[in-house]
Amino acid sequence: MKLAGVKASAFFAKPDKSCAGLLIFGMDAEKINTRRQEVTQALVGDAAMDEMRLTRLAAGEVRKDPALVLDALKAQGFFPGPRVVVVEGATDGLAALFAGAVAEWAMGDAYLIVTAGSLNARSKLRKVFEAPQNFYSIGIYDDPTRPEEVDKILADVGLSNVSPEAKKYLMALARDMGLGDLKQVISKLSLYKLKDDTPVEIADVEACAPTTLDADIDDVLHIVAEARCNEVGPTLSRLAGQGVNATALCIGAMRHFRMLHAAVSDPQGPDVGFSRARPPVFGPRKDRLVRQARGWGGARLERALQELMDADLMLRSSRPVPDMAVVERVFIRLAMMRPK
Repeated sequence: MKLAGVKASAFFAKPDKSCAGLLIFGMDAEKINTRRQEVTQALVGDAAMDEMRLTRLAAGEVRKDPALVLDALKAQGFFPGPRVVVVEGATDGLAALFAGAVAEWAMGDAYLIVTAGSLNARSKLRKVFEAPQNFYSIGIYDDPTRPEEVDKILADVGLSNVSPEAKKYLMALARDMGLGDLKQVISKLSLYKLKDDTPVEIADVEACAPTTLDADIDDVLHIVAEARCNEVGPTLSRLAGQGVNATALCIGAMRHFRMLHAAVSDPQGPDVGFSRARPPVFGPRKDRLVRQARGWGGARLERALQELMDADLMLRSSRPVPDMAVVERVFIRLAMMRPK
């Protein structure tokens, strides 16, 4: 059974213990690892590793000895309690092996949790887990950490008294860092506020947050495409500190806006346009890009591409120009071009 959106979030918050197995796949390895740990802990408890009720296998091991998975699922533990078998790094090449394990699974066997990289809708491995009613498949996409996830992390470390301003700052951090890094910051924050009953304020978060955060080129492209003008400068400063040059930013922006223009020009609309892209875009990233394309419209995207081409020519000219200043100026101009 395929789970997505609210159903997937609900499953991670409180896994259905009647399920026999789960496939977690996607490009964000950090989030996949975090979700695997959460589900495993919810299903078999904290003591599973110490009580030998947790078996971890790598895809390479399973490929060499296909019987490992079924043997681990059927094995009887020395300690009482539910068991779980985790297979990490699976691919479509192991689909037949897991199909056999799913078919052989019976009540009393261990839970089966499999992690994999990016899998498209035609994936054989996904079909193995999506066909039965008691097996589940959940895709993890590279989208920002959601507010409810931040609330859960805060609750897990006992931070319930957080000011609205500090919560907004944590959400801004969540957009710029991975889930694992955000958990470390909040864990440090809980120690910082130990035996302190006053509300968590922005100053407390700043004291625990990294002084500099890495940024990705995609971050600033989404900022520009979503008309978040006030975030352009700080994000470009972080990128410049990481050694990203102005030409790379301009090329990335042209690629991004060409993709939006191609999608919005599709006769059947941007939703179909992104599905026809090569490589195709899917999941929450596709939803985000569709919103961007519809917000811009074809005419504004053409003007944006002209602005970017002019900036690219200026950067490549022999005249001495302040490269990052040119890019910052054109990015802010583009961000102000789109209606909010």
